[in-house]
Amino acid sequence: QVRLEESGGGLVQPGGSLRLSCAAHRSIEMFSIMGWYRQASGKGRDLVATITKDDGIDYEDSVKGRFTVSRDNIENMIYLQMNSLNPEDTAVYYCYGRLLPVWGDREYWGQGTQVTVSS
Repeated sequence: QVRLEESGGGLVQPGGSLRLSCAAHRSIEMFSIMGWYRQASGKGRDLVATITKDDGIDYEDSVKGRFTVSRDNIENMIYLQMNSLNPEDTAVYYCYGRLLPVWGDREYWGQGTQVTVSS
């Protein structure tokens, strides 16, 4: 059973930082791509950052230079370091992973963790 579990959300003041973690409960080398999406209240779910098995990285334009996605193949974790947070970053953040075709090519989502940026 593949399961993704986020942690690290919370309330932070504008300009502050948070680090989100996602535990895969499986070897993350089984995934072709993993990453983070977010969904603000009343809006759709949008890509924040992705990292491929070969460490190809992509960021949504508004987070470039502020957010950093990384992976730890030993601990089977991915992370999202978020700096210079602003109220527009307030959303539920979801961990995402897509298995390699040899493992079924299925997509998985975590349950989400709330990030609130407010003074």
